[in-house]
Amino acid sequence: MYDYSKYQHILFDINDGVALLTINRPEVYNATNVKLHNELSKVWLDLGEDDDVRVVVITGAGTAFSAGGDFDLIQESIGNAKVIAGTMEEARDIVHNMINLDKPVISAINGVAVGAGLAVAMLADISIASDKARFTDGHVRLGVAAGDHAAVIWPMLIGMAKAKYYLLTCDFLDGTEAERIGLVSQVVPHDELMDTAMGVASRLASGSQQALKYTKRSLNQWLRQAEHTAFDYSLSLEMLGFFGEDVQEGLDSVRERRDPKFPSVQ
Repeated sequence: MYDYSKYQHILFDINDGVALLTINRPEVYNATNVKLHNELSKVWLDLGEDDDVRVVVITGAGTAFSAGGDFDLIQESIGNAKVIAGTMEEARDIVHNMINLDKPVISAINGVAVGAGLAVAMLADISIASDKARFTDGHVRLGVAAGDHAAVIWPMLIGMAKAKYYLLTCDFLDGTEAERIGLVSQVVPHDELMDTAMGVASRLASGSQQALKYTKRSLNQWLRQAEHTAFDYSLSLEMLGFFGEDVQEGLDSVRERRDPKFPSVQ
């Protein structure tokens, strides 16, 4: 059996070829700290090496999928080139390693999904959302560019017009609207979420593994093209924002639950 004991904030339950991963920081709505961000960048490589795993399901403990980066991680990043360089590499690895994992990934989105958690939810091959799920890419609200996964996959999922609207405004979507516009594969009643996700995973785990692998690899060529043309550029612009004036005001305003007064507006 593959050893996942090094993971502190992700729980693993592997049965009949299906690995159920649970992001496990429920006391902070599964917000990503330094350790969890690193784990989300590495876990896809380990799952790829584990011969007992044919399909992956990922969800969040408690009432949230993941509430985005925790405030301490964001504060530590502001103006800190060393921290930003590390975060940038891990953000790249989350996207790259999910795209290049040949095994199907299903996200069971049980609540709010923001930040790195949103990236994982959206980059899954099949995304199944609870009707209680809520989504937002909050980068612009924080005062940095919406780079990262959003530039890669949002225009493909919902078209450029909708992608620009939601990425520029940071408006929330609920599960029903996310399904309607194509951001997620399916929305189900909250109490049916895990049964539905695990049922799909079981079907895939008993299917032709070669056919599944090569179908995913073929479809993800579209994402690889976007990686080459947009991802590194957009991620660099996002990280550039951590050296600007707006991000501190963005973080302070989120902490204080008030509207921001960005220096770039003054």
